[in-house]
Amino acid sequence: MNKLELISSLKTATHISKADAAQVVQVFFDRMADALAEGERVEIRGLCSFFVKDYQSYLGRNPKTGENVLIEPKRLPFFKPGKELKKRVDR
Repeated sequence: MNKLELISSLKTATHISKADAAQVVQVFFDRMADALAEGERVEIRGLCSFFVKDYQSYLGRNPKTGENVLIEPKRLPFFKPGKELKKRVDR
């Protein structure tokens, strides 16, 4: 499912206009992204949680040249499925 399919599904299920459904989905995604950018955890009970992991800098290697390269510290978002989602997928 992609974003347009989600908007269409929301439109059908709630009998609202496509523009309103698109706005609801966009606000939802924007707020999730803002929360993650601020370092907050986003939890949707029964479905999943999103959180940010911090990585320290480390010494890596360029596979092409074999040269050592310093990898800068970074923050990456992670997804963790909830128990109910795991059960539903594993039918």
